[in-house]
Amino acid sequence: MTPLRQKMIDAMHVRGMSPLTHRSYLSAVMDLAKYYHRSPDQMSGEELQAFFLYLVKERHLSSSTCHLYLNALRFFYLRVLDRDSFGVSLQVPKREQRIPELLMRSEVGRIISVTNNIKHRMMLAICYGCGLRVSELVNLQVRHIDGERRLLRVEQGKGAKDRAVIISPTLLQLLREYWRLMRPPSWLFPSSYDMTSSLSIATAQKTFHKAKQLAGIQKVGGIHSLRHAYATHQLEDGMPIHQLQRLLGHQNIQSTLRYAHWVPGYQEGKAGGDLLAKLELSS
Repeated sequence: MTPLRQKMIDAMHVRGMSPLTHRSYLSAVMDLAKYYHRSPDQMSGEELQAFFLYLVKERHLSSSTCHLYLNALRFFYLRVLDRDSFGVSLQVPKREQRIPELLMRSEVGRIISVTNNIKHRMMLAICYGCGLRVSELVNLQVRHIDGERRLLRVEQGKGAKDRAVIISPTLLQLLREYWRLMRPPSWLFPSSYDMTSSLSIATAQKTFHKAKQLAGIQKVGGIHSLRHAYATHQLEDGMPIHQLQRLLGHQNIQSTLRYAHWVPGYQEGKAGGDLLAKLELSS
């Protein structure tokens, strides 16, 4: 490992970045070095702009992927190399502004109900019932559940922050039934091959897509659709925006306000509802 690579890894560790961010940022800087066949700390601003042109024209990368590269290189040059700027104003394609297709309550109910595997069914139920990101979902441990206070502790979510999420009465009942049947030792959703490891993100995504297909739902979107549905359905039930912001773990209120697109007649109430109680799940 080169000293420069180690310096970048140390800088990401100090800032508490996730393992996924580590891999993505290192891969982006490595791609830059491979493109020019020399160390990335020797690039000029003009060369960086030419690299982004290559990403768009020859590799046909999406705007979101280009922005990931931009964030990685910005971190490398401004935080690791301590430069003031790139030397030029880098141009990347604008992000496409799309509103994902929203799952209706009846569709969420069908997705959960068609799942016969007890562990997978519980996984989809808590993902929707607590509005979790998939990385947060697979990292849940039994000790994170506080049944007395009806709270779920999400440790080191996005931005390396902990937060507490409300567990509804219906979800708590499902969790207790799951515990009696499965008795997970540590991880709430352990791997089928190794009980000392958690279920992978890829398995969680595949589980959702299989359930969606079995439920006959054609809408575009992965397991993150359950988080979108949670946020929107809570707003429909009157949950205050700032409370929803805390439960979702959003640093910026604007990230939460985008869900108002789906609730044009939103009226703030006292709290959200028991979402799973309204799904009419089959046993």
